[in-house]
Amino acid sequence: MPIRPLSTRYEDELRLFPDFWHKVGLALLVLLLIAIPTLANDRWLGLANDALITIVGASALMILTGFAGQVSLGHAAFLGLGAYTAGILGTHLEAPFWLVLPVAGLVSTLIGLTVGPLALRLHGLYLAIVTLALLFIVHHVLLSLPDLTGGSAGLAVPMHTWFGAAPEATSFGDFWDTTSLGPLTLVFEQKLYLVFVLLALVTVVATKNIARSRTGRALMAVRDHDLAAAVLGVDPARAKLIAFGLSSFFAGIAGAMYAFKAQFITVAPPFDLFMSIEYIAMIVLGGIGTTFGAVWGAVAFTLLKPAAHAIGGALPFVSSLSSNEQERLVFALIILGFLLFEPLGLVGLWLRVKRYFLAWPFRY
Repeated sequence: MPIRPLSTRYEDELRLFPDFWHKVGLALLVLLLIAIPTLANDRWLGLANDALITIVGASALMILTGFAGQVSLGHAAFLGLGAYTAGILGTHLEAPFWLVLPVAGLVSTLIGLTVGPLALRLHGLYLAIVTLALLFIVHHVLLSLPDLTGGSAGLAVPMHTWFGAAPEATSFGDFWDTTSLGPLTLVFEQKLYLVFVLLALVTVVATKNIARSRTGRALMAVRDHDLAAAVLGVDPARAKLIAFGLSSFFAGIAGAMYAFKAQFITVAPPFDLFMSIEYIAMIVLGGIGTTFGAVWGAVAFTLLKPAAHAIGGALPFVSSLSSNEQERLVFALIILGFLLFEPLGLVGLWLRVKRYFLAWPFRY
């Protein structure tokens, strides 16, 4: 059964918001994004910032794994490179955040493109092992340069608005200071939210357009069967390199966002194997192969974190575990449940709801 009205023109097929209800949903989303920084307290505002960071990171992995079918366990390495690029540029060069963000993406892209050629000969678990090796190599390099990265002691990440630190700025950078705009007073978390919303929206729109573009269709053809794609004129080598390049770029930006929010970073945790597994869980929870899955998987994963502690504490034989172990066990059970009963994730649930209302009052 179709899940949307039949398109009769190419213009209708290419629209991001093809009908009235899409536009209503967009308007409600805009109102929600505007209301969050004014109505939410510090705890929920911090949770919103975490969700925006994970949206960018999950969209990056969706391009590589969801669109191109390349399994990666080294996603945390690209986020770590972006985070440490932000810390190094902010600490040693006092560079502004708006310059640090694209540079962090470019640094991660350079490393991603070095891994890309390996994907031309490796598939599945073999490629996953190579990306896992990259994660440990990045860890070793970051720990081996203590004068630059702080080594095992960690690195502070100031956030400057312009070149050079302002004379009155704190060690966190002048972006951390409270800003007054007429009757409005914006604290650091609110300003960070506005920057992160812009980055997340740009990333989601870019990911959606990549999926709808010729490049995105080539990535999906290689994902489904690279030999058949080559017969049809798609260059698998070029497609895989593009996938690694785009994914690592957005992952580097997500890493810089994480560093700006944390203000102090270490290598592992958080940029370890568990972070890579978390991002894989996000796109599985949301739905592999869709931008919708990347966004809502990241949001659901972030919102479930505080709930996981309460659920884990109420389960028998689980309450005796540590809070981190409880959280991981609860998430594992949730992901297992989706894999068994709804492999399409939240996308599958959404399609069921759409089909129901499109077919109502009938039940087929």
